[in-house]
Amino acid sequence: MENKVMHPTKVRQSSGDRLFGIFNTILLVLFCLFILFPLVHMLAVSFSGGMYVLRGEVTFIPKGLTLDTYKALLSDNSIPHAYWNTIRYTVLGTALAVFMTSLCAYPLSRPRFFGRKFFNFLVIFTMLFNVGMVANFMVVYSLGLKNTIYAILLPTAINVYNMVIMRTFFQNIPEELYESANLDGANDMRTYLQIILPISKPVIASMVLFYAVGKWNEFMPALLYMDNKADFPMQLILRNIVLSSQATSASADTQLVSQGIKYAAIFITIAPILAVYPFLQKFFTKGIMIGSLKG
Repeated sequence: MENKVMHPTKVRQSSGDRLFGIFNTILLVLFCLFILFPLVHMLAVSFSGGMYVLRGEVTFIPKGLTLDTYKALLSDNSIPHAYWNTIRYTVLGTALAVFMTSLCAYPLSRPRFFGRKFFNFLVIFTMLFNVGMVANFMVVYSLGLKNTIYAILLPTAINVYNMVIMRTFFQNIPEELYESANLDGANDMRTYLQIILPISKPVIASMVLFYAVGKWNEFMPALLYMDNKADFPMQLILRNIVLSSQATSASADTQLVSQGIKYAAIFITIAPILAVYPFLQKFFTKGIMIGSLKG
């Protein structure tokens, strides 16, 4: 007996569908080019010689290939130290923020939690109405947190939008799972730590990505609460470089222009995010889709 191989039936597209697909492809390609061109130009300038940059001869290919701009940046002791500060603030801040966000979202997702609607209202209210920069500074100063790492970590420990996504994810977990844990004698904290968190990896990965990108890029808390330059993150150093429009070379016989220094500092700052983000995008998409739909 012959085995007949069944081929899937091809769906014929109308001319309108094909035209729409072509239009979307062209639009996405143009959008990608608009994003990539500035990055490629920035990278080319950072590796080009100062005179070529001054004459405006650099577009997307480096001219007079040199590492002088990067040597000048790394020779400044404040740059590696600021980079370490950024890593430290990002890792600690992300870990604290994810834990605090989940700790806030879990009770607010439970229908039997006393005062659930009231506390949900209070949390959402803070997202719609902010007290402002001056009030936040006064709170941090009055608590004695100024010029400490806690001033960087604590004020931004919970993002309400992220908490709502995580709360919705917890609400979609089958109620039978909570009931079985209760029958086995597990209290709320044990259920949260040993059952809910291990099965919430997609939304936790999304929160890690959200918070890590935000913590890596933020400079405002350090600008407000840090007076010592040794505590500045890389983003604040980069801001100062861009605003000052002045940079000096570590080598007296090497002339570097501020434009090359700026672009080199920008690339050093964004390179880790550019390298990591594509590998975490699948977790980001999955977690957001699961956490944004209530069953």
